[in-house]
Amino acid sequence: MNLSPLKTVARKELMDGLRDRRSLYTVLGTTLFGVVVIAFMLHQIAGQRRAADEIRLPIIGREHAPVLVNWLQQQSGVEVVAGPTDAEAAIRERKEDFVLVIDKDFAADFGQSKSAPVQVFSDSTRRSAQSKLARLTLLLNRFSAETAALRLIVRGVSPEVVAPLKVQEVDIANSQQRAAVILNVLLMLVATSIMTAGLQIATDSTAGERERHSLEPLLLNPVPRWQMVAGKWLASSVVALLAMILTLKVFSIVLSRLALEQAGIRFQLGTPEILWLIAAMGPLALIAPAAQAYLSCFARSFKEAQSYTVVLVLPVVFLGVISTFYPLTNRPWILAIPFLGQYSLAAEVLAGRTPPSPLLIAVGLEALALTGVLLGLASRLFSAETIISES
Repeated sequence: MNLSPLKTVARKELMDGLRDRRSLYTVLGTTLFGVVVIAFMLHQIAGQRRAADEIRLPIIGREHAPVLVNWLQQQSGVEVVAGPTDAEAAIRERKEDFVLVIDKDFAADFGQSKSAPVQVFSDSTRRSAQSKLARLTLLLNRFSAETAALRLIVRGVSPEVVAPLKVQEVDIANSQQRAAVILNVLLMLVATSIMTAGLQIATDSTAGERERHSLEPLLLNPVPRWQMVAGKWLASSVVALLAMILTLKVFSIVLSRLALEQAGIRFQLGTPEILWLIAAMGPLALIAPAAQAYLSCFARSFKEAQSYTVVLVLPVVFLGVISTFYPLTNRPWILAIPFLGQYSLAAEVLAGRTPPSPLLIAVGLEALALTGVLLGLASRLFSAETIISES
């Protein structure tokens, strides 16, 4: 079988695509912007976790609870300071993250073994202060539990009497698996880079040439239609694959420069992990350009084709959001669905687990089959007269 026409078409479309500097800058800009956003998000998460180790605690009415104040001062990383005159105003004006207000009746109630009232003023919309607030709440609960235990002991009662259960949480997930939940958005970025990178060539080589009336002379050549379509698809797939590799490599470089270990986040994205992610997400670089080329055959202009193919990006974004709340792993039925199967295998890689080779092969063969179907449908449209007619 002579595949020279296929290679010629692919080379021609690839060179045309690479000459379009605006498209290249768009792909690079989208990739870099996405990586910067994720890196900033990780940096903020790490910063908030580190900030919780040292909190500044303004207290109003500290003279009413010297025992509590002394106990808080003895805790690591806690700096007790005098509180503002108006706790609510101080938080609303962002002068303080939170304020602990101790009631004037605290000493009397505490001395009589009653529940002594305290208030913690905060603003739930300030996400940056939530980790500090969580630690303050934990400290107050610890003080309350320790005081309750001492009161029971003084009365000759074992503290275990009022604690029928001793619950111990055992988290079997390691630090990389916990980080993978946060980094699921990386998969959305990779998939989006694949879609946008292959979009330019896939649409321009079909609907674009149709609009410029350069498709008709091309179809006059004695070249099998399937080779013509396959050549255009191959060029867009190569660009999509390169965009995916670039996204992963840039993110790997940025990730290596973030001090995430100090915040308890451990994530490694070295060469082995990148290769596994390419194996898992690579089939998308086959399916997406084929789907884009097929849909572009129905468009009369390049702009119309873009409006069609942008619809393909919506499931990618939807999956990225869903994967944050609903895990897409360890469910065999997911592997049989395009896009979902790639997401599931890539999520396993992010969690530090190596996907089984048979599953990678099965998902890859499924992608090849779907790509073949889409290219076959596009080839049939290229063989019809309507591909060059105006009606």
